[in-house]
Amino acid sequence: MRVRDLPLSAAVIDHFESRGIEELYPPQAAAVEAGVCEGRRLVAAVPTASGKTFVATLAMLTADGPGLYIVPLRALAREKYETFSALPGVSVGISTGDFDERATELGDHDIVVATSEKVDSAIRNGADWIADLACVVVDEVHLVGSEGRGPTLEVTLATLGRRAPGVQIVALSATVANPDELADWLDAGLVQSTWRPVDLRTGVYAAGRVGFDSEASKTPRAAGDDGTERDVSVPGDPADATDATDALVTEAVDDGGQALAFVRSRREAETLAERLAAADLGSSPEVADEIRGLDGTETGRRLADCVEGGVAFHHAGLRSAHRVAVERAFRDRELKAICATPTLAAGVNVPARRVVVRDQKRYTGSGMEWLPTLEVHQMCGRAGRPHLDPYGEAVLVGDETTRDELWERYVEAGPERVDSKLADPNALRTHVLSVVASDFAASREGVLDVLDATFFAHGTPTSELGGVVDTAIADLVEMGMIVDEDGLAATDLGAQVSRQYVTPETGARVVDGLRTATGMATVTGLTALEIVCDTPDMQDTYLGNRERADMYQFAQDHADEFTTRMGETEDFEGWLTAVKTARVLYEWTEGASAEDLVERFRIGPGDLESRIERAEWLLGAADAIASVVDADAAVPFRERRARL
Repeated sequence: MRVRDLPLSAAVIDHFESRGIEELYPPQAAAVEAGVCEGRRLVAAVPTASGKTFVATLAMLTADGPGLYIVPLRALAREKYETFSALPGVSVGISTGDFDERATELGDHDIVVATSEKVDSAIRNGADWIADLACVVVDEVHLVGSEGRGPTLEVTLATLGRRAPGVQIVALSATVANPDELADWLDAGLVQSTWRPVDLRTGVYAAGRVGFDSEASKTPRAAGDDGTERDVSVPGDPADATDATDALVTEAVDDGGQALAFVRSRREAETLAERLAAADLGSSPEVADEIRGLDGTETGRRLADCVEGGVAFHHAGLRSAHRVAVERAFRDRELKAICATPTLAAGVNVPARRVVVRDQKRYTGSGMEWLPTLEVHQMCGRAGRPHLDPYGEAVLVGDETTRDELWERYVEAGPERVDSKLADPNALRTHVLSVVASDFAASREGVLDVLDATFFAHGTPTSELGGVVDTAIADLVEMGMIVDEDGLAATDLGAQVSRQYVTPETGARVVDGLRTATGMATVTGLTALEIVCDTPDMQDTYLGNRERADMYQFAQDHADEFTTRMGETEDFEGWLTAVKTARVLYEWTEGASAEDLVERFRIGPGDLESRIERAEWLLGAADAIASVVDADAAVPFRERRARL
């Protein structure tokens, strides 16, 4: 099937053909045959790089009205915004938190790119443009099964159907175990394929040798059989995972390719990048100069030094501008390798000839646990650069004791099922409050009717759904967020909490803080920051053993300014972490430099950046909540927010 055969304008067809897109990939052709250009709903469960974005573009360009593209990550939103903005005659808006247009202006665009949280917030606040949508594309729809943001995506899709009746939904997914259930939930057709534009060879390294899979049998072939098993020259110890990773990356670069190496932690990513850069795999002085110009932090300097040697590291501790520069330089082939934590695999387009997964376990708080199969498959799916590589290689680094388990767990095994996480009490309270506060429902039965459209309800008996909803309603009544008298209604507090897009638990913490502050003699900017930092909506900040004593002393010295007494908290470590975050932000608002804070508190510049942004949101929300709460305390939320 040719692009010229599609119902697109001549200018759009020329746009695609000028980029070498003339023939559709098999999954794309299957999507057209399934009616994606005719307004039909569709779930496309296909591998990375098999053309999902093109399917999404077809749906939005042929829809009878505006399109919405929902993404899980801001970095992915930026990438898609740039992709769609290049389309001739198409106006594109974006709403992610990094860059937002006014809600009223978003409705003026042909396509809006937004995170699921931003769409959920728009629905809660009654944004008019939602009702006009003709097509909604959901990227990475399998993330409905993820902790935290999964329930938000799920409820957003359930309520979109009410706000925009008849809307076409096109859901894009990696290969998962139960795409048919996702399609059934969304009342959509299913396109499922394993086709890739570049063949993928997946293998396991152990004791100086890599055994790759066979497409036919998915088992290792004998040495010398079509090159599916071969020796790797490993200077140092062949049993050492880092030595092996170094050799595998270097080999790919020496052959003219690029490589991605995935490790479990930020420190490991930086250490490996510095080791590879010392071998001088290439030279990228212009990119290094660009990175040095972004800030003067030690992390930025270390990254620039690595880039000088053709290698970068990539993790959440980097500023967003650092990550953008690294991703762009890698796509432009100015960098030979990236050493990253698994976050890089979650959707950003950075293909490489070889992917090396050195670490298959990570620390989860209680011990080391295996990474989910789907997550490893997403890392491996980055192997193979279209139009540049004849094939891609993904190598899991193991040893003789783990080789067979790695093979069974990640090469032979399929990915996990996608299951709803909406039953989590915190998530359910948040979304029940939203349903009531947004006037979607005014009774228990009405709430059940709205949630009946969720993926959770799709596979859950009605009696079980009713039980968890009753518990959520009772909790919200106790919190003072809703009243249950001749029907359900949000209180002024509940309506404000939902409007500000914070969880009920955060709203309750703010209220407690305000009431405690009423009896305090000393209320300062540090008080305001301690309240918002000690909420579920503020990200944790790592508290190292070496700084615990110093933070404990700081908490004692400022005890009169805190709404929580040191001996009264059930989670002292969690509260002390919140104190650290509040202290960092307080010093920032008092004029401390990013370079100074990053060095003294041992946080990444990206951590500081994200905490500042989150604090700005939470201080604004707390100020709004204070306006509807009967509390006499004058906590300076607004003043401290202005200083951020």
